[in-house]
Amino acid sequence: MSLVEDELLVRAGEHIRVDLAELIDAADPSLMMRKWMHSPASVIAHHDAACCRIAREWMLATDYSKLSAGDPLTGPRWLRQRFAWGPSRHPIHWCEAVRRETLDCGALAALAHELFLARGVESYPTQLIQQYSEHATSHWLAGWAEDDTPSHWIEDDVVYHEGCAVVTAKGEIKIWDATASWWVNPRQLGGYGGVLALRVFADAAPAAFLWDTHRITPNEWHRVERARSSLGSLGSLI
Repeated sequence: MSLVEDELLVRAGEHIRVDLAELIDAADPSLMMRKWMHSPASVIAHHDAACCRIAREWMLATDYSKLSAGDPLTGPRWLRQRFAWGPSRHPIHWCEAVRRETLDCGALAALAHELFLARGVESYPTQLIQQYSEHATSHWLAGWAEDDTPSHWIEDDVVYHEGCAVVTAKGEIKIWDATASWWVNPRQLGGYGGVLALRVFADAAPAAFLWDTHRITPNEWHRVERARSSLGSLGSLI
């Protein structure tokens, strides 16, 4: 993934020190994640040559055939049938991506974003911070180390993740997790895989998006409050 380690956030011409932990839980030292504060979202690069043009057209044509006459907002689950989740290096080009057996969450999210755009769906790159367990993250660290691929996306039991936000109605979004092949539940209850924070990149967009009850300001990290535990809060991941 493309992860940039910065300490400062530029706002209104001033350098303001911002700690992402303050957006999540300042009492938990394991969430000191400044290195993700200004990380750009992953993209699929293009050689501006036939190799990438052909690869991109193949991806779009495959998605068109898989979608058939379905709803353009249908999540492109075929990506995870075609690519296993695993280490991949960035930058990654279209011609490289189509030949790989494994892609990381950044590449999968970038591909899903491109597919939604090709369908005519308004889509925006999205970053998420999720909490798992140190047993899980140590297993992933070992896998990335075996592949000799940087693992900056892991910090203790917390991970950096990517998806894409798609507009379903005026000002309203859903968030597609291309790695898990599901829509992220906006009603988070915490626990394994819980979303702690997210950021939606959108230059030309409304002042805020609505993700269920969450008001998401584009290009800023948003702390995801936990929902009250109830059967109704489980939502739908279909």
